[in-house]
Amino acid sequence: MAPHIPAIITTVIAIALLVALCAALALVTIARRRPHGILLSIAAAIIAATLIALTVLPVRVPELYAAGLALLGAALAVVGGDPFARWVLTLADGGRTREGTRGGILVEMMTERVGDAPREEEILRGGTTIGYLERTAAALGILAGFPGAVAVVIALKGIGRFTELATPAARERFIVGTMASLLWACAVAGVVWLAIR
Repeated sequence: MAPHIPAIITTVIAIALLVALCAALALVTIARRRPHGILLSIAAAIIAATLIALTVLPVRVPELYAAGLALLGAALAVVGGDPFARWVLTLADGGRTREGTRGGILVEMMTERVGDAPREEEILRGGTTIGYLERTAAALGILAGFPGAVAVVIALKGIGRFTELATPAARERFIVGTMASLLWACAVAGVVWLAIR
């Protein structure tokens, strides 16, 4: 605990953090089925406010709350990144890109002969599952004191998806989706790390 902050105040701050993260988790859980801008904006504002408050306040939550806060934060980082990234992607392309049945996006591919009807192909399949894995690795890396895990995740994802980034739609979705997903996970993990360090 910080020596100049009384234990009762630190406990109140820890409880407030738990309530704030629970509220954000409830909001993103509701928004999981269909990303809702207002709910996700409120959840993001809660995360940003707690991140700023913990950056300014020299607080370290008691060990009793640290484990619960770490578990709650990890869950919020992993689960909340999906609706947040989908919402950001919808904002980025105006909702023009259609999602495929296997977690990818449908793009029009060039035809080999002039006059042939364009064909659609699903690319970036498994993006939802990969997103959960990348947020898990990033959040756990930050909580374990190894923020370099984020760079490892980006490198692995880039190498794995390289061949699928031939179309502008795929490149845009890859960059925007990855950035939104990791931004969410890193911000939430940062809140927890600042509280328990």
